[in-house]
Order: sequence, then C-alpha cells, then structure tokens
Amino acid sequence: MTHSLHRLGPKELFAEDYVWLVYHVKGINDVDLEKKYRDILDLARSLGSISYGNIKVGNIFTTSHENLKKSVSEKSRIRGVFTSKQQVVEFLKAMKERDYGLSVIISGLIEEVLDAASKASVKPHSIHLSLGVWGKKQLLPPEEILAVTTMCGHHMVSPRLVERMVEKIRRGEITPEKAAEELAKLCPCGIFNPRKASKILQLLIEKKKTSK
Repeated sequence: MTHSLHRLGPKELFAEDYVWLVYHVKGINDVDLEKKYRDILDLARSLGSISYGNIKVGNIFTTSHENLKKSVSEKSRIRGVFTSKQQVVEFLKAMKERDYGLSVIISGLIEEVLDAASKASVKPHSIHLSLGVWGKKQLLPPEEILAVTTMCGHHMVSPRLVERMVEKIRRGEITPEKAAEELAKLCPCGIFNPRKASKILQLLIEKKKTSK
C-alpha cells in the first residue's frame, strides 16, 4: 500500500519495523468477513503486534482490543505493525494455514520482506516500491523529523508536534517511550511504530546536545 511505503529513518531501525495490512474486496471475498477480521486481530495481538487498528475506530492506543474487535464491519480495513521479522514469518504462516482468502500486505525493507515470505513458504503476488520523494524537497522538514511523521502514511502526525515532543523530553517532562505512544494515538490505521519512534526521538535529543 502506497501510504506505508515512504517511511524514512536509519536503516538499522527497519529491522524493527514491518507494517501488515489485511484487505478484502466487496462482493468477492467478504463472506464471514467480520469473524475473520476478529480472528486476525487476535492473531496479531498474540504475535506481539506493537500497534494495530481500524481506521474507522482508532488504534490500540486509543481504544481497547475488544472494542476494535466489536467495531469491525464490511467496511473495515485492519492494519498494524510488527517489530521483528520472525513475527512476520509467523503471521504469514498462520494466514496461509487459515486460508481466509483475503489480501495480506507486508511493508518493509524489500530484502527482509522477501526473506520473511520465503521462510513462510509464501510467494508474493506483486511488489510495490517507493521511488523516493520528488519536487521541492528543501521545503520539507529535516529527515529526522520525517522519519517519525512518515510512519503515519496519512500524515496525521505533525512535524511541529514531533518537535514539541523533543522539547518536552529534553526538559524531562515526558519519556521518549511515552512521547512515542502519544504520537501513535494520532495514527488511526495503527501502522505508526512507537518503538521505532522512541528511538528516533532519542536520536533527535542527542543531536540537539551535540549541536550546542
């Protein structure tokens, strides 16, 4: 999905950043859809998905797991993020075994996603790649800020808010982990990765210290 393809940041942090999405097509593969989506939400939680949600309702940082399950409908799109390749492998194995007939999308570094698919004995149907950012890039925020904001593909996380969180962390008013969770609340899809965000926020703090 294009809204999950443009994540930035240090390459090493992508080892803890794998977006998962499950989609259906109305009238094609929507039989017993609500039960399937509830089962998949349970599966994602059991595998340790750090965040997940339903854009119509919110994510696990703004509502409960049970409410997310109750809220699924034929209009739902469920999405989330894993923090290890092994979680992706187990997720793909389970989805293949259960054979729900739904589209499963995994977004991350291409070589790691392909390796996970291979380990799960899954052959990708198609591959989408980001070609980067074009245009007047000088108008964009610094890449370190974009590394946080691009984790919400619908741009619900403001660069100014990221800067404000950095200042609050610097003043000791909030921890990087708590700040990352506050930012995660703004991404209703649930694909914002708070673990990765907390590490980037700490990098921003270190950068401020060394620039003085």
